[in-house]
Amino acid sequence: MKNKTLILLSFVSLLSCSKQDDFILSSPNGELQVTISNKDNTSAFSVIFAMDTILKQSTFGLLVDETNYSENVSYLDLTKTEFDEIWTTVNGKQSTVRNHYNEYKLRVAKAKEENKFHEIIFRIYDKGFAYRYNFPPDAIGDSLKIEQELTQLNINGDFTYWAYNGENHNMGPIMRSGKNINKVRIPVVLQLANEKFMAIHEAEIVEFAPFSINASLNNQLLGFNTTYSSRKESFRTSWRVFMIGDKIGDLVESNLLVNLNEPCKIEDPSWIKPGKTMWDWRVWGYKAQDGFEYGLNTKSHKRLIDFASENNIQYLLIDADWYGSEFSKTSNPTTSREGIDIVDCMQYAKSKNIGVILYLNDIGAKKFGLERVLKQFSEWGAKGVKYGFMRGTVEEKVRQTRNVVELCAKYKLTVNFHDNPIAPSGDRRTYPNLITKEFGHSQADAKKSYFPETAVNQPLINMIAGPLDLCNGWFDLNNAHKEGRPRVFKEIPGTVVAEVAKLITIYTGCAVLPDSPEEYLNKDDLFDCIRNIPAQFDSFKVLDARLDEFVSVARKSGTDWFIGSLTNRDSRTIILDLSFLPKDKKYEATLYEDSEDSHFLHNKESYTIRKQQVNFTTKLSVKMGAGGGNVIYLKNISDPQ
Repeated sequence: MKNKTLILLSFVSLLSCSKQDDFILSSPNGELQVTISNKDNTSAFSVIFAMDTILKQSTFGLLVDETNYSENVSYLDLTKTEFDEIWTTVNGKQSTVRNHYNEYKLRVAKAKEENKFHEIIFRIYDKGFAYRYNFPPDAIGDSLKIEQELTQLNINGDFTYWAYNGENHNMGPIMRSGKNINKVRIPVVLQLANEKFMAIHEAEIVEFAPFSINASLNNQLLGFNTTYSSRKESFRTSWRVFMIGDKIGDLVESNLLVNLNEPCKIEDPSWIKPGKTMWDWRVWGYKAQDGFEYGLNTKSHKRLIDFASENNIQYLLIDADWYGSEFSKTSNPTTSREGIDIVDCMQYAKSKNIGVILYLNDIGAKKFGLERVLKQFSEWGAKGVKYGFMRGTVEEKVRQTRNVVELCAKYKLTVNFHDNPIAPSGDRRTYPNLITKEFGHSQADAKKSYFPETAVNQPLINMIAGPLDLCNGWFDLNNAHKEGRPRVFKEIPGTVVAEVAKLITIYTGCAVLPDSPEEYLNKDDLFDCIRNIPAQFDSFKVLDARLDEFVSVARKSGTDWFIGSLTNRDSRTIILDLSFLPKDKKYEATLYEDSEDSHFLHNKESYTIRKQQVNFTTKLSVKMGAGGGNVIYLKNISDPQ
């Protein structure tokens, strides 16, 4: 059966059947108000949150063919829908999600030309809002194309912003008044003049190319850069989404994106299992003390499977080139190369209760037929696909992404997109087999390393969009780049405790462990924390965070908790308030800490471990070395085990 949904309230009312100049759209608790106005022949909206003006009068509308819908329009037939539900996630930050909003739909028509029209749909939540454009069949005519979005967001006061930046360190902090940039990728995070935060993103990106933000307009204005193709049938745009919070953590905790997507379309998603995975790619060339050297072969894969089976790791990811050079048009992903017996490997993994995830390059998928390839993977017994280097225009990539996800669902395969994928947009609600994306700089990818400030910002910027595959969990930080591993190109900055902390601060459906079994066993007492990390957490809570400085995240697993913290290049002491814990429970806290002299470049692999009892009244002083981190495993000792 599909994931369970409890609908608490749904009510529709017709508010207006006639023309009107302005409307006030309110959230369920009334703290967020969006006012739409049509005065002085200009279509505009403004936003108030918790008594503060977030957006002043902001022009909005579309240029459709040669028709300008930001001026000389009429608003007609406003309807309001109240909706409240609680739904159960398959692969989410929390086990259940509340979806509570007021929806408003209105018709926008050119004055004196009411045959030229479209609809705008607003959904107003207590901590954010979204809108999209809808073109029903009688609005299309013979053909229609959106030429430009005319929206100009008029932010109240100057602001600082940060933004996603592909496989590089995120953009920012940038003062809007100090720099003009034409193309800023989403999500964009704004710290406003009133110290509140707002993120701008898109939800349900399934048809058209994602927008980018135009920050080259005058003053504090922001616009949307969009690209559309012509349509002869009805269509709707993605949601333009605005998440608002008092703290940066509010944006990361938000479920607005998933709530704006359709419910799960997989009839029985019980086969979708998040988890941790070993990975062959970065281990090639590693020489173990017993003389074994890892390579691209079944012997190495079986050794990784054995380790996974013995250490609470659910998968093995077999990466590129297992069926031949990934970029060769003759490499056939329905076969395997010399040295790899994929059928034997699959059977061995099954005997050890380990799932196998297979890499698939876009070239091989298109050359040999995507469905044929996925069907073969499924028949072999694969549990998932890592899809790499998708080609085509951005709109083609959007459509191909949905095609891959739907076909993977048909053959009961999870999917993980790499290499500059289309932005996550909450679509994992509709197809929860879409477990993660490499939406950021995965450590050691792009033949370069990232530094601690990137590790701090990724959970606060990139992860607003969705679950991330960033290949965290390195233990051999001193020598991996110089010991003969051809896929480790640069020295890896950071501390080994920070590497474990990243497995908690980063939400993902597939935690890819990049190091060798032997390196994990060399620090077995620290690796024990990774053994205890569950295949899937029940919750996600940002305890404290400052962009560019530090982040601290708590995750629940049953009655136990894990806390991961990271700092930038500065050593730092923070106080963790454990008042979120149940008042009637006691916990044994195991603290995995940087040593006194830990440093992300000069002393990366030193750490200490200590234990103490804590409860909801405890305030823990946590110290992190320069570029380091901290991990706390809170084991419930109140209840019988």
